[in-house]
Amino acid sequence: SQEKWATYESLFLACLRTSDNDAAYLCLEELTDRFGRQNERVMALQGLYKEAMAGSQGELEEVLRGYDEILKEDPTVFSIRKRRAALLRSMGKVSESVQELVRLLDVSPTDAETWAELADMYAQQGLYEQAVYCLEEVLVVMPNAWNMHARLGEVFYLASQRQEGGDQLKGLSESMRRFCRSIELCDDYLRGYYGLKLTTGSLLVTLEGAAKPQKSSSDPVTGDLAPPSIESVRKLNQAATAKLGEIIRRVGSGEKGWDGYNEAEIKAARELLEKGAQKIER
Repeated sequence: SQEKWATYESLFLACLRTSDNDAAYLCLEELTDRFGRQNERVMALQGLYKEAMAGSQGELEEVLRGYDEILKEDPTVFSIRKRRAALLRSMGKVSESVQELVRLLDVSPTDAETWAELADMYAQQGLYEQAVYCLEEVLVVMPNAWNMHARLGEVFYLASQRQEGGDQLKGLSESMRRFCRSIELCDDYLRGYYGLKLTTGSLLVTLEGAAKPQKSSSDPVTGDLAPPSIESVRKLNQAATAKLGEIIRRVGSGEKGWDGYNEAEIKAARELLEKGAQKIER
């Protein structure tokens, strides 16, 4: 059944992540026997396996040449084009990877996965305006993707750290709204509450430290929303604090249904709350 082969693929990926290469190879052989070596998905998985087994830059270059050979014969094999872009990125060839993703989007403009990958690459380079554009394109295709709303909130927050005055206030306000949307769509989304706590904390400092209400440098006709009130930001900060505390407590006690959280994210949330508590004590 289709479900069986999806399980094989998931198992293959899990084996690669845990360096169980022998088991990964067996899964790949099963998929190859079932769908054939010319199947697009199988070719991509074979390439991924070769990447994982490569022990040097030269071997990775050989895998890249293999992708190029496939694309010479058929440039429409999108799974290989995506793998090629991912490999270029892992090899440090960021500009080439970006170019490949842009070309992909020229022919497949509704590919949310590619938009998200491109957004991540722009954000890592500090090109936040371009990253925002890409993430907004993701949300056109997937408007209820709470993780993408949170990611957009993160990018707005990072961009605000380079800004001043009204522009910074506008960036922080938009970041807060995106995190609010993410937790509206997923009530127990840790990353959303973490971002909301962080952003509202910065907003409170900005709003309370202003001698008079800050104004955005943008023209109102662009549709920019007014900055939030101090009281509403404070309430959101308190709500985020309470929810983070609840998640940490329930995960720590091993409560049923609360075991799917990332340990590193739980630790980061705990440190954020402790940092806030220290400020209050001072």
